[in-house]
Amino acid sequence: MQFTSLDFALFFAVVFTAHWLLPRGDGRTCWLLGASILFYASWSIPLAFLVCATGLLNFVVGLCLDRLGKTSRQVDELKSPHPTDGPNPVARQILLITSITGNLGLLCYFKYANFFLDSLKSVLVAQGVSSQIPVLDILVPFGISFYTFEVISYTIDVYHRRIRAERNPVRFLLFILFFPHLIAGPIVRAGDFLPQVDRIGRLSLMRVGLGVRLFILGMFKKLAISDNMALFSDPVFDHPDLYRGSALGLGLLAFAIRIWADFSGYSDMAIGCAHLLGYRLTKNFNFPYLALNISDFWRRWHISLSTWFRDYLFLPLGGSRGPFITTVRNLMVTMSLAGLWHGAHWSYVLWGVVHGLMLVLHRGFSILVRGYPRMVWALDTIPGKFARWAITLLLIVLSWSLFQPDLTRSITLLQRLFTWAPGEVLPMTRFYLWVTVGLVMVGHLCASRRWMNRIWKRTPAPLGGLVFALLLICALVLAPSRNRVFIYFQF
Repeated sequence: MQFTSLDFALFFAVVFTAHWLLPRGDGRTCWLLGASILFYASWSIPLAFLVCATGLLNFVVGLCLDRLGKTSRQVDELKSPHPTDGPNPVARQILLITSITGNLGLLCYFKYANFFLDSLKSVLVAQGVSSQIPVLDILVPFGISFYTFEVISYTIDVYHRRIRAERNPVRFLLFILFFPHLIAGPIVRAGDFLPQVDRIGRLSLMRVGLGVRLFILGMFKKLAISDNMALFSDPVFDHPDLYRGSALGLGLLAFAIRIWADFSGYSDMAIGCAHLLGYRLTKNFNFPYLALNISDFWRRWHISLSTWFRDYLFLPLGGSRGPFITTVRNLMVTMSLAGLWHGAHWSYVLWGVVHGLMLVLHRGFSILVRGYPRMVWALDTIPGKFARWAITLLLIVLSWSLFQPDLTRSITLLQRLFTWAPGEVLPMTRFYLWVTVGLVMVGHLCASRRWMNRIWKRTPAPLGGLVFALLLICALVLAPSRNRVFIYFQF
């Protein structure tokens, strides 16, 4: 049930109407939970039960961690900067490790079992050992990586007493299964979501207007931009050996636009749906292609994921504390696992390694230039900023060549990209591609400026409504005949 489908429009209309007609309280919570389960079950009923069952197990784990951590005085340690482990520190640690291992084990089975088996088979064959390792017939649950990270963050936060354990199973399951973010994020944290359940009051026209605008903007990104860019990038990524270097470069540029428009469009629609139901989800994109360096890019791209890896992996490993070599290790481990999170293929791992290397080089360069004030000044001038932006964007676009399941095709694409080998040109006119690139960059520049926000706030409501009505019409008119599934559904 894709957000751009008529089925979802009818589904959401019923959910929205009933949600605001029900009295405030548990009735609304139960209704949204039921709708979320139905939303997931429309794809797979067994896997919907699996998600509910694992969610309830994590709910019990949170209660146990909370009970084991209470002191005899029942002190509220949420206000303490240095909470103790309570009377049962070993039991709590064992429970935490068991919970994290169980959730990651489930993720590995569904998403990575065949990847590890194929890798083992390749190693055995390379050693001259015949192998008959079978391929498992596994149906991977949609969004398993997202809700696995959500329950892990919940368990860790309860363990460290950053939040209290939720005592209402319905509220907890709604946090895990809330359908706008269930399939492809943004990754939601319990400390941000659960307090909102009790604050949902009357229908706010201002919030409804914001939700509608975000949903239309996301639909425009998906249908008018992403799906049309796929017409350029898909042939190039599927058969890179057939195209000349210039066509591969343009196809790679189209893919960079496509993946941003696809995922940020989904995030906009998810956040918009949540606003329409009275909830606020975290912002997931902040004009990433305006980044001046690779660190800045990861502060702008898939923010909920990058902050998750920062808070629950990079910082616990030691972060940037200690010697530079320790920081290098932590960055490489974090980004390699971030690449593996995106897909059970070596190409995604290599993509993460490349971004880790770019982060290491940027950190080393930043340390180096501190001793050269003139260089720091030059880099902060307008030409310097432009050069930093251009180099960063070029490296990011090139790295997208690895963001596909087949590593062989990625290598072929990069090899032919920098050669003069003959081949075919793009199957479509380049005019639409360059118009889209220009539209995206102008949109990035304008929307990131404060004066644009001031102008929009002063725009009369009828004129603003007309603008978004035109965006909706353009999305429907410009959408290609074949709608493509959101890229991040596979993760």
